[in-house]
Amino acid sequence: MSNDLYDISLTQIDGSASRLGDYRGKVLLVVNVASKCGLTPQYEGLEKLYQSKKSHGLEVLGFPANNFREQEPGSDADIVEFCSVNYDVHFPLFSKISVVGADQHPLYAELTTTQPESTGEGPFRERLKGYGIESANTTDVLWNFEKFLIDRHGKVVARFAPDVAADDPRLLEVIEAQLAKEA
Repeated sequence: MSNDLYDISLTQIDGSASRLGDYRGKVLLVVNVASKCGLTPQYEGLEKLYQSKKSHGLEVLGFPANNFREQEPGSDADIVEFCSVNYDVHFPLFSKISVVGADQHPLYAELTTTQPESTGEGPFRERLKGYGIESANTTDVLWNFEKFLIDRHGKVVARFAPDVAADDPRLLEVIEAQLAKEA
């Protein structure tokens, strides 16, 4: 399965072709991001995490998605400008994709199938219900800023709810454990 995950075609936000295999041997934190979400300030923590751990082999990969209340309406160029101006983002960003629904990107189909449950998921799901938002499929990405951790061999090892921030001890513990392992 790890080879399948590495072979999935991606497009970087500058339009160039890519795949997860380009990051083979790294620990990957895959995050669906959005510019107009209550969780958007997480960009700051994700960038800080990236800067502090990239020399140890961590890559944070941002995948803009407009699936949740149209909170990522801009073009790829708009997203780059927003991330640069507001959060000085340097971690890799990819072209906007869909993370749920009939047009779900193959990457997210594989991630959610491989890791159907997320850490810290209950409270956020309940908060969304308070806004009248309920996901029929509990394996689907719940909202913006859901996080998937992929080990150095391309295996999905963890999934975290949208409100589990980059400095959450539960996330950091799993990242540290994966970084400690050899490629």
